[in-house]
This record gives sequence, structure tokens and C-alpha cells, in this order.
Amino acid sequence: MAESMLDQELAQMETVYRLVTEFLVNYSFQLLGAMVIFLVGVWVGGKVSKAVLALMTRHEIDVTLSTFVANIVKVLVIVLIGIIALGKLGISVTPLVATIGAASLGAGLALQGMLSNYAAGITIIITRPFVVGNTITVQGVSGVVKEIQLGLTMLTNEDGQLISIPNKHIVGEVLHNSFETLLVETEIGIAYDSDAEQAIGCLLEVLGDSPQVDKHQVPQVGINAFGDSAITLGVRYWVPYTQYYQIKFQTNLALFKALQANNIEIPFPQRHVTLVNDGK
Repeated sequence: MAESMLDQELAQMETVYRLVTEFLVNYSFQLLGAMVIFLVGVWVGGKVSKAVLALMTRHEIDVTLSTFVANIVKVLVIVLIGIIALGKLGISVTPLVATIGAASLGAGLALQGMLSNYAAGITIIITRPFVVGNTITVQGVSGVVKEIQLGLTMLTNEDGQLISIPNKHIVGEVLHNSFETLLVETEIGIAYDSDAEQAIGCLLEVLGDSPQVDKHQVPQVGINAFGDSAITLGVRYWVPYTQYYQIKFQTNLALFKALQANNIEIPFPQRHVTLVNDGK
């Protein structure tokens, strides 16, 4: 019984050995040729990828887009060489291509949101509505652009928070780009019997003397409205976004002190009530 089982196992091993030997004899050159073709394809893909990256860098195309395109070119070259290698082994690539096409369609539907972010990222990199270091406001969020990736854009605010915005929520939306500064708008009410020209002059002097207020854009001060109890002066000036609140608070205090020093009254709301006595 034991000898019979041993004979069966030896027969099976002999059959496997014969099949392997026949395969190597018949297809050894095809296997070697396919491996050589594939290795050459990997080498060619790397060379073509580097050439594309160098070409795009020489034309000053964004590094993120350049790297992405170079990697895509490398993958395409390797895939094409792989198909050629499979053909060398006598494997029909038609069913494989059909399978890859169906899988790509399914993956595209599943990753639709991600692909739309990538498409929007390429649009941002090509059209350059903003660059790293600009201050932008989009979807109600403001910040300094720290990094532009294919899928999302990274912002930082004055609190040091890192804000990630998917690129599909940027392209096609109303985008405010104030570059390196942000506008500060303030309203100050002065009494009707105060000298409005004097008040405007002293406020402009404060803004002009402040080293923190951006001087490339001229500060603006003027009469904005006529209220019930005061003349409302509008104050507009630009500051670096990374110090927005710090400079705004310091400037507000300086404006207040300047009005006090010039004896310009900031009135509080008043109501005049008239009592009518009808004799009853």
C-alpha cells in the first residue's frame, strides 16, 4: 500500500518535472525576450519621464503639473512595453485591453470626485488665478496660499491653522485674490459740530505714520454716511494678512487716541423726546 502511494507521488513529480522542462525548452527564449523587453521598457520610461520633466521645467511650467505629467508618461510607456512583452510570450492582449478598459471605467465612476479635484488642480496650475503666498478668499474661507496640490489647495490663517480646500470647490467659484495684503474697513462716528476735515486729516496722518499699514495702496478716509447722531467716517487701509487682527486692533486704538487728542467728539446714540401736554 505504502509502495503504491510512493509510486503515485513519484509519477506526479515526474509529470510536473516533464511539464516544467518542456515549458522551459519551448518558451525559455520567449521568457528571456519578454523580460529583456520589459526591463528595457522600464529604462526607456524613466528616460522619457526625465526628458519631459526637464522640458517642462525649462519652459517654467509649474513643478506640480510637470511632475504629474512626467509620471503619467512613464506609466504609459511601461504599460505599452508590457503589452509588447506579453505579445512576445504569445499571450493575446485583446482580452486584457478590454478588461483594463472596463476596470478603468468602473474606477473612473468610483473616483469621480477625486478626478474632478485633479482636473480642477490642473486648471489652477495652468491658469494661475493665484500662486503660493497670495491671500485668497473663496467659499467664505480666507488664508495665505501655502501649497497647491493636484487634489487640494492648502491655506494658513493668522491663527496658524492649516485649511485644506478641495480644488473642485475653487474652480468656477467667486475667488478674491488680494495678493499679500487684506483690506481693513472701519467706521467711526463723529459729532455733527466737529470739524470733519480735521478728523479726516488726523486719521490719514495716523495711517500714514503706521509702519504696519501697506503703503503700496493708499489708505482712504472720508464721510461714509450721515446718521441720526453722528457723521460716519469710513476708514479703509491694507495690511499683511498674517497680522490682520493684530494690526487692526493696534490701529483702531491709535485712531481713537488721535481723535481724542484733537478734541473730536465721538458721540453716543441720542434720542430727543418731546412731551406734549394737552391740558388734561
